[in-house]
Amino acid sequence: MSNMDLSLKNMMVIDGAIGAAVVDYNSGMALGTLGTSKTLDLQVAAAGNTEVVRAKMRTIEQLGLNEDIEDVLITLSSQYHIIRPMTGRKSRGLFLYLALDKGRANLAMARHRLKGIEEELEV
Repeated sequence: MSNMDLSLKNMMVIDGAIGAAVVDYNSGMALGTLGTSKTLDLQVAAAGNTEVVRAKMRTIEQLGLNEDIEDVLITLSSQYHIIRPMTGRKSRGLFLYLALDKGRANLAMARHRLKGIEEELEV
């Protein structure tokens, strides 16, 4: 099993997880996906969230902030979507995407676990 497959499986065992992806935000392509929801198209989510990451990075640059994005949280009425840009030397240009069922998820724990998964993932 590849490191990416293991990371996707680890993302999916987070309480409330319904979909996970590793995405290249230069191309908008998902390098790997795993999910349980029939209604969440992870390829569409990867492409759409690429635009979110790019816009936020442009804004940070335009503001002259010397900061890295830890994560971006999008809160829907029934879901949380967490986008975590990867910061490793070999994984720059990638982000982790995790969709959670809001009623079953612990947001703080999900963010903590996602950080650990990012640190372990080698692409």
